Amino acid sequence: MAGSVFDSQIYGDLFTSGDVGRLFTDTAEARAMLLVEGALARAQGAAGVIPQDSAAAIGRAVMEVALDPGSLRKPTGQNGVPVPGLIAAFRAEMNAPEHAQYVHWGATSQDIMDSALMLRLRQALALIEDDLKLVLAALAKLAESHASLPMPARTYGQHATPTSFGAIAASWGMPLLALVGELEELRSACLLMSLSGAAGTSGALGPKGGTVRAEMAKALGLSDPERSWHTDRSPVLRLMDWMVRVNLALGKLGEDCIALVQTGIGEISLGGAGASSTMPQKQNPVAPSALVALARQGSGLLAILHGSALHQHQRDGAAWFSEWLCLPQIVLGAASAARTARDLCAGISPNAPAIAAALASGLDMIHAEALSFALAGEMPRPEAQAAVKLLCREAGDSNTPLGQLVARDYPQLDVAALFDPLSQMGNAPAEALRFSKKVAELAAS
Repeated sequence: MAGSVFDSQIYGDLFTSGDVGRLFTDTAEARAMLLVEGALARAQGAAGVIPQDSAAAIGRAVMEVALDPGSLRKPTGQNGVPVPGLIAAFRAEMNAPEHAQYVHWGATSQDIMDSALMLRLRQALALIEDDLKLVLAALAKLAESHASLPMPARTYGQHATPTSFGAIAASWGMPLLALVGELEELRSACLLMSLSGAAGTSGALGPKGGTVRAEMAKALGLSDPERSWHTDRSPVLRLMDWMVRVNLALGKLGEDCIALVQTGIGEISLGGAGASSTMPQKQNPVAPSALVALARQGSGLLAILHGSALHQHQRDGAAWFSEWLCLPQIVLGAASAARTARDLCAGISPNAPAIAAALASGLDMIHAEALSFALAGEMPRPEAQAAVKLLCREAGDSNTPLGQLVARDYPQLDVAALFDPLSQMGNAPAEALRFSKKVAELAAS
């Protein structure tokens, strides 16, 4: 098995991360770091920190030079970070020592790497958001089309009371709608520029450090933190927490889909499922299972990432290295979940006959709550609940539908109307339609 399923030739389609995967390659990292170096030089040239002709030369070179990431392997192993090797290789490729001497002026490796990471995370967020909006569109269509299709709600794995399939689709989508709604503030607060120098003081840049950082932030489309965040990993943690909550919301969808296609239930169709190597009758819920696995992985990695946020003093190599090990996997996991859910939700449909059969099963006891409230109109509520519990026990012991026993003991009640699931869905249809409307408003905004 490959070191990461996201890079695997065998498992890559099972855990596909789409274009986000391209952002977490050595080539993409090197390119992003060079873009940051170019922005640094141009900002310093404008501020008079380095000669303007050198700034222009560096700015041109970062767009023209293509470095082999493999050439950075040995110096990274020696230095613990790739930037010294990157700078040395870039200066050599420039072949203009009078200008190359000003590359990386006053910055530290973490400034370049953190800023380059934010450039790639910005793109990753946009790509994941695009897939989530397609998931939402598919779920909104299901919610609207089946807002009034009754089906059993389940608590503790057992039938509870009737809900609607549209409301269930909406319950899958509402957390995603909230997550998409967080992105504007998250981007502003967490996609930060870093330029703080060796010890977080910007000492080598003197009084112009803040001006250079602000200009770089503007050029790169990042926010100016107006401070050093070398050891404050809150921006990274917040971004990764968002990613993992995407995983969890989609993992919940996956868990429900697995349960709803179980043998003897089959209340939904997934539109396409996996084949067994030996059992011809089986269609396995592959995509939902991948969503659940990705959610579990993300949750575990986020815990490690929280631990890695404990930095000693002004720089902590071990803590930073731990972040490198976890962060790409969290991002790729969220991207894979969003892409998998996009395709899955486009194929989900309710199996109306199976849903009707599920509602009719269980000797009518799914209607016990409605019966207890109907009887509460004729007797105190505790007595009504006790009477219904006795009837449910008798129904189970005698294998007699609850409706028959109610007709026997309470002929004044209209059993057919009382036990009609369409009358017991409460706010479920309205919630489904409300969700669909909110998704339409998001699409129009």
